[in-house]
Amino acid sequence: MNNDNPNIIFNPLISSIQKVVLYETRSRLYLVGSNNRETRFRLLTIDRLALNRLSIEENANEFNSSDIRRFVSSLSGSPKVTSAYGVLGFVRFLEGYYLILVTKRKCCAHIGMHLIYTIKDTVMVRVNEVTSQRPPHPHEERYKRIFQNIDLRSNFYFSYSYDLTRTLQYNESAPRYVGTKVDLERDEPLPDWNKLTNNVAQAHERVDYAFRSDSRKRFVWNAYLLQPMEGLMLKDWLLEVTHGYVSQSCFSIYGRHVNVCLIARRSSRFAGTRFLKRGANFQGDVANEVETEQIVSDGQRLCAFTQMRGSIPSHWSQDISKMVPKPPIQLDICDPFAQTPSRHFERLLFHYGAPLIMLNLVKKRERRKHESIISKELENSIVYLNQFLPPLHHMKHIHFDMARHSRQSGGNVMEQLAVHAESIIQQTGMFYKARRGSELSLQTGIVRTNCVDCLDRTNSAQFAIGKCALGHQLERLGFVKSAKLEFDSDCVTMLEHLYEEHGDTLALQYGGSQLVHRIKTYRKTAAWASQGNDVMQTLSRYYSNTFSDTEKQQSINLFLGLYKPAFALNQPIWELQTDYDMHNAFVPSTSSAPITDWVRHKVRECLPYSCADSNKLVKELFRVHSNGLEMIDSYSNYHQSFKWTDLSEHIEFEISQLATRFMPTFRTNYSPFQRQIQTSRKARQNPSMTGQSSTSSTNSNSSSDEGDDSSSDEELSTSLAEKEAKQAEAAEPAPFTLSAILPAMEEVYGCSISTPSKQNMSIYKKYVQMAKLSSGGAQHAKTAVAQREHEQAKMLRGVTLRPLGDYGTDTYLSVKPPTVPAKSLRIYKEYCNTPRNFNAVPKFEEFDLLYQYVQRLAKPAPVRPPPPPVSAC
Repeated sequence: MNNDNPNIIFNPLISSIQKVVLYETRSRLYLVGSNNRETRFRLLTIDRLALNRLSIEENANEFNSSDIRRFVSSLSGSPKVTSAYGVLGFVRFLEGYYLILVTKRKCCAHIGMHLIYTIKDTVMVRVNEVTSQRPPHPHEERYKRIFQNIDLRSNFYFSYSYDLTRTLQYNESAPRYVGTKVDLERDEPLPDWNKLTNNVAQAHERVDYAFRSDSRKRFVWNAYLLQPMEGLMLKDWLLEVTHGYVSQSCFSIYGRHVNVCLIARRSSRFAGTRFLKRGANFQGDVANEVETEQIVSDGQRLCAFTQMRGSIPSHWSQDISKMVPKPPIQLDICDPFAQTPSRHFERLLFHYGAPLIMLNLVKKRERRKHESIISKELENSIVYLNQFLPPLHHMKHIHFDMARHSRQSGGNVMEQLAVHAESIIQQTGMFYKARRGSELSLQTGIVRTNCVDCLDRTNSAQFAIGKCALGHQLERLGFVKSAKLEFDSDCVTMLEHLYEEHGDTLALQYGGSQLVHRIKTYRKTAAWASQGNDVMQTLSRYYSNTFSDTEKQQSINLFLGLYKPAFALNQPIWELQTDYDMHNAFVPSTSSAPITDWVRHKVRECLPYSCADSNKLVKELFRVHSNGLEMIDSYSNYHQSFKWTDLSEHIEFEISQLATRFMPTFRTNYSPFQRQIQTSRKARQNPSMTGQSSTSSTNSNSSSDEGDDSSSDEELSTSLAEKEAKQAEAAEPAPFTLSAILPAMEEVYGCSISTPSKQNMSIYKKYVQMAKLSSGGAQHAKTAVAQREHEQAKMLRGVTLRPLGDYGTDTYLSVKPPTVPAKSLRIYKEYCNTPRNFNAVPKFEEFDLLYQYVQRLAKPAPVRPPPPPVSAC
């Protein structure tokens, strides 16, 4: 995007700090950072004797391995050594700072040549030395325990070369602005890349640029922890981390692997737990906001589709003072001019373009108003704000009562959602990029899905949209002729597993339990026994929401820096009655535009395209004169050709092995797009899921998603259970036989077992007689000779033995060579004398002979005239 010139290449900078070693002495901490090859080193020195302040000294020089060895040997004493893969930042409570390091990582996915890692373990190191002059503050350890309730080993991700906070479409766009503080309305953009000469000697000479991306702080979860390091000259020390879900799988198309990567980015704004964070704040940040991107790649081409989920952008909440499963919904603030929704929707228009499509899954008709309260609020906001948008870019609202359609007899929710999904993808399109200079397509607009909790129903609807998008992605890549994919095929089964793990992970983070109603529940293919699991997940979610959510919310507020402990504060965080002021800080508006002009001019003139993608902002941009430099050499960073690696440790090999997960054991059709007989096998669990929420307390249990999203969901489970129970009672149990559980032999091997014919039986009996003759017969050794000869003669009746060859006196000790005829020797001798240069160009004098030979072959054979008739005498 913004660059149609195939000769200009923009390469993201690869971090030069991929390995870190911490040396602890009594007076200082030494952080030695190195590149992946461990050939270039940087040094940070932290003073431990500075009380209650952080003193970081950065050495501007770059060291080699010998310089670092001399430095380490010069350290006095025996410093404690800690190896790590990055610095997450610093945090301070009441008694000084702590350093947080990533000590274990695991590669979980890759996008092109960019590796994505998940954090597996971290360590907190005390920076400021504790003195014995005064006792430590009694609240210090408690703050530390609350902070450590954020499980950094669960669903936190980072990359050294790829900006995980941005979509693939944004990362592939050309830069338009450079700097950290840019005003798009006033500042001048960079020149048009399509018109630049680039000062090259030849017109089609390749020009490479390197850039450092400007991350989207909404999805950076350690931004507060990195604030003490923002003054460092080398920005590679700053390792930004996202939270959500990242997983990659693949399926095989007759031996060719196609990778499918699912990336979910959870917003750090207005973040919290289920009942404590509802609706939106005054800045338009909604609760449970997650951006999900589905990337399909065949190794050379990339195709991506982005969608999102989030709570209804209004000021509403639920009273949790009473211990009831479903607290009543209430509107806290009346917003007649939809100012809060306008801020939310304006941000979506800026980042994704138009149209904005709202897929609303809450109830429409209820006996007692519950969900319909907020549904009506959303609909009124969209109708009001559309008055001030051009008709071509109006927001679209689709109200689909998913629970009601599920309860209807014979209602297939997935088929009805597929109709909406097809319409959505036709309007928004998707991002597609092949090689340089080829056709490029962009996604304009986004679909925003919501229910009450944005968990169970939302995840199933997002799967339906993702399934439709996968069909269009495979069609665009040229693998299928039709975009319609069948359920229970290998590719759809793989995608369903991905979205199940995606829903479970997001539900653990927000709701405290795994998904209660899964995709199979709405497909009405869930087993009757799964209803017990639904009940357990509902109870787990109810327990988590009632007893654990407050402590989780305190951990999130402390981790994100919304609450900063200080001696001057009278109340610690666990004594505060509410955190409303933390998430609803008053920011006076500096704009003089009327509230009806809720879309900025810059955003409006870019529609339907994304203003963010069209005006990409980078922190650094400079030209490089070789594409083999280590700072942009993504090939070496991906393959790591500079060290010995085990094939099983490579991410591409690991993902390729996942293709067998979704293949039935017995099959005759190997197409991943045809419906297969799926055997019941245990699905691989998401390696990032630890069985508890990433924001869970160490003293509380947690599971996953949206138990009682609405009363309709509970009724759905009950109705399905009753229906399946009646069917089980009416049907007689089928006998348990091998033919019932295994496919037929003819289906697998192409033949079947049948009774042999009389002719075949006669041949078989002759073979049996031959076996008895060759083994000496069935008689005992002491049988009389006459009787034995009689039996042998009886067996030989009807059997004629002909020798296949006469080997003479040859044994394994000596072999008499055969006599070769003279004719065979002559032919072999002529073959040996034949020249071997068949591919050589014939000599000029040989052309005439070859021409005559070819003409003779091409000339048809002469037709002989018929014989003359014989005259009769």
